[in-house]
Amino acid sequence: MNKIRWMVTAGLLAAPALWMLGAEIGKIDSKNLLTGQNAFADARSMKPGMFHRITANDLPKPFDTKSSSNFPRLIARPSDAWPQAPAGFKVDLYATGLDEPRQIRTAPNGDFFVAESRRGEIKIFRGLAKDGKPEQVSTFATGLKQPFGIAFYPPGPNPQWLYVGNTNSVVRFPYHNGDLTASGAAETVVTDMPAGGFHWTRDLAFSNDGKRLFVAVGSGSNIDDPDTHDSEFHRANILEYSPDGKFVGVYASGIRNPVGIGVNPTTGELWCSVNERDELGDNLVPDYVTHVQQGGFYGWPWFYIGGNPDPRLNGKHPELKSKIVVPDVLLQPHNASLGFTFYEGDQLPKEYRGDLFAAEHGSWNRAVRSGYEVIRVPLENGHASGVYEDFLTGFVNAEGQAWGRPVGVAVGKDGSLFVTDDGSRVIWRVSYAGK
Repeated sequence: MNKIRWMVTAGLLAAPALWMLGAEIGKIDSKNLLTGQNAFADARSMKPGMFHRITANDLPKPFDTKSSSNFPRLIARPSDAWPQAPAGFKVDLYATGLDEPRQIRTAPNGDFFVAESRRGEIKIFRGLAKDGKPEQVSTFATGLKQPFGIAFYPPGPNPQWLYVGNTNSVVRFPYHNGDLTASGAAETVVTDMPAGGFHWTRDLAFSNDGKRLFVAVGSGSNIDDPDTHDSEFHRANILEYSPDGKFVGVYASGIRNPVGIGVNPTTGELWCSVNERDELGDNLVPDYVTHVQQGGFYGWPWFYIGGNPDPRLNGKHPELKSKIVVPDVLLQPHNASLGFTFYEGDQLPKEYRGDLFAAEHGSWNRAVRSGYEVIRVPLENGHASGVYEDFLTGFVNAEGQAWGRPVGVAVGKDGSLFVTDDGSRVIWRVSYAGK
């Protein structure tokens, strides 16, 4: 029991259901809202403008279907294939020929910083030339260890540092607006976090006041019990540090793989995008996007989506059942939800302002494809209704073969969206052309 005391805040109850806001916020097309079993869809049938609401009551029993092994066999993008966006939007190729573009962040001056994880590099893409391509591309830093997370410090218009989440550390480089290469060597800030493993990405985010550094650390396994596996210590957590790297504590726990994290500019709340566990069947367990309660316990590995026990853990820790936080927005299982951004631009229609856009990389543990898209989560005053929309689709062909896999989303200075795709090894630009 000692190993789980840090995972739970006594008296913490499930988050209130916010789905009832959906009819009020004016951002959801009720005619195109899929609910219940209809909300579980095949990537081949997904179309921009379709909305989904999945609730805990919609979940099947464990092992209702056999566990599938349906790994994507990536193909080159067919000549007639292109990402599909809602009416009025235009999709262009911004950058091509990348190695493994993963997380993308927008610097205060509008430059895009992209983690090329396999190469161990951070690249910069600047501007928008007349041909729709970057005006300039530069390598900011090399020699990193599977970098993913990128954060500017202090938050605001004049950062002094660029923080990078390696798989085994957090480092920072001197940075001022407009720098195209690091002006100094990497300084290691955090060394005491779990390294590598089954889930290797380490995303980063600062609180709006700059006093807190959040680091996302996924589990080292599918469902290894932390009671008996020391390798899971401080994993499946969001950890909190001071900006100079002092460990503060576990901010939230029981989050199997919080790949993407970010702070909502409206509320100041931390949010995360999560890959849940595998091998319970085609429609278990939903991935999710949610705001994160400080001290919150989200169930992994003993429970999922509230008080649903994982049958493979033999009924352990029944005392935790009532303390599990239910996520805000349940996504299709095995979506592999990764990076996200909050939309604060002015180019898209006004109803999109404040919404969340998340990249769904697509996974392997479902008989049909899930994910392989960018979703939109409508927010009202920073809060979710439990509904999400298929926003950018078309990355899977009619035969179920995937040619693209979205990873990260960022907002450009001009208000358009930029999406990294490590399947096609490109960056897409999504702009609004009007109706």
